[in-house]
Amino acid sequence: MLLAIDIGNTNIVFGVHDGTTWTYHWRVQTVRERMPDEYYVAFNSFLQEAGLRLDDFERVVLSSVVPQLTAGIAGMIARRSNHEPLVIRPGALNLGITITTEQPDRVGSDLVADAVAAYEYFKGNCIVVDFGTATTFTAVAAPGELRGVAIAAGLNVTANALVERTAQLPHVELAPPPSAIGRNTIQAMQAGLVLGYVAMVEGLVARIKGELGGAKVVATGGLSAVMAPLTDCFDAVEPWLTLDGLRLIAERN
Repeated sequence: MLLAIDIGNTNIVFGVHDGTTWTYHWRVQTVRERMPDEYYVAFNSFLQEAGLRLDDFERVVLSSVVPQLTAGIAGMIARRSNHEPLVIRPGALNLGITITTEQPDRVGSDLVADAVAAYEYFKGNCIVVDFGTATTFTAVAAPGELRGVAIAAGLNVTANALVERTAQLPHVELAPPPSAIGRNTIQAMQAGLVLGYVAMVEGLVARIKGELGGAKVVATGGLSAVMAPLTDCFDAVEPWLTLDGLRLIAERN
């Protein structure tokens, strides 16, 4: 049984894989000031609800884009489970793909996991659009090269920045309006934010496809369920793609 942990800027996602499927997965808010043992309490409460304990796992794999938390949570897992977690570090592991960017060691471990899972899924040119705190577009080319990434502000970040930098615009539900021509303030903001964001995603995907010479596209991340129904540019939607990439890396190492 495998425990996979993905530490992101907004949420920590962790899931349990029984060798066949993901039987459980959870999200907790990322709080940089929280101590490792406080995270243990959060993790343990979810695991207990599933009838599990940290020392039940044969393997633990961890990715993190929050350096302040990486060593502390890895150490906590090692103490509480008697297993040193496999921490994803490009260049030190058998990934099943190669990273051909100018600075391979600077590629986020979550993006590496996304690329590994997507290439395993499609077996050819592919693009991963990961909707998180940032929205990332990871380009993978046959025969398994992570070529590069485009990074945009996430939809929630964009919406919050708009409200915080203006005097009269309210927070709105991030849902599509009835028309691209807003008839009131809320519809106008939804048109610009949601439909404008869809147009950005479609445009960037089209450009990356052109540079790769065609590619399959998969959406993942917390907002993928919101964005995917608004466009036909995705060939697949896999909310737990990053965890799948972590599982594959763990199996290969």
